[in-house]
Amino acid sequence: MRLALFDLDNTLLAGDSDFEWAQFLIGQGVLDREVYEARNQAFYDQYKAGTLDIHEFLDFQLKPLARHPRSQLDAWHSDFMQHKILPIVTAKGRELVSRHQKESDLVAIVTATNSFVTAPIAREFGVTHLIATEPEQVGGEFTGMVAGLPSFREGKITRLEDWLAGQGLSWANISESWFYSDSLNDLPLLQKVSHPVAVDPDDTLRAYAEAHGWPVISLR
Repeated sequence: MRLALFDLDNTLLAGDSDFEWAQFLIGQGVLDREVYEARNQAFYDQYKAGTLDIHEFLDFQLKPLARHPRSQLDAWHSDFMQHKILPIVTAKGRELVSRHQKESDLVAIVTATNSFVTAPIAREFGVTHLIATEPEQVGGEFTGMVAGLPSFREGKITRLEDWLAGQGLSWANISESWFYSDSLNDLPLLQKVSHPVAVDPDDTLRAYAEAHGWPVISLR
């Protein structure tokens, strides 16, 4: 069994869906621009610097989901997909995912961004398997809390291994594995696979990849 894993934001997408979702809600007047825009940018900068407190960020990102009925959130997300996400879906990203699928690899997107934001994006890429941070739901409505372990840093490995177990698999069943990512935050999982690939990487990941002889590619 061969396994192909993809980060989403700034990897398959030429942008960050988490950041763009908050900006979209600000643009819709759902979130107060003065209060939220600076915090959204600050969290994004912390993520890129590798200093993000994931629980503090998830409190910021998931609370707005609890303030609105799921039907309204889904309607906003449909508009978000059309106007914010489709323009940053990379053609080369689509081609790379398709190539692994045609080679009968087991393909999954592994992202820290929550599944409400990312599930429709994974479907856009034709990827069935999504490992994402899960927002807590009660009766189909979001509570504003996170369910389980966030899919972030080392948490991506734990969540991936739990998912593999659910498929009746483990690393022992995987003959070759790829992980494509742009971010220094993904070094733990990049170090775990047999074929780590840096995609349009940040400076820290680029330096690490070059020092360790990893491929560095661009999907832009």
